[in-house]
Amino acid sequence: MRSSYEGIGQWAATFACGTVAEGEMVKISANGTVSACERDDGFCGMVLAVSRGGDACTVVLGGMVTAGYSGDTAPTVGWVNLAADGRGGVTAAAAGRSYLAVDVDTSAETVTFIL
Repeated sequence: MRSSYEGIGQWAATFACGTVAEGEMVKISANGTVSACERDDGFCGMVLAVSRGGDACTVVLGGMVTAGYSGDTAPTVGWVNLAADGRGGVTAAAAGRSYLAVDVDTSAETVTFIL
């Protein structure tokens, strides 16, 4: 049986935003505002939903999320350093913030981890 971690322990907040998409990793860019991450940026969370007008979004700030990854090396399960990949996902990083990855799907190029 395949495990599902969808939504476990998630908590979120609404922020003003520019052009972001659901499932994209974002960073705090101004008071109460998030924006898309550049490559190697630290991220605060993942966009859960974008308002109809596109000027506000709900961001998952804690709990388990599944993000796409890119880069030469796939993240590993266990404690792994992650940074933004600049394309909405994450990449394994040499240094930086460490996250607990519980599932890495190399076929789908996704990693499930705790924010």
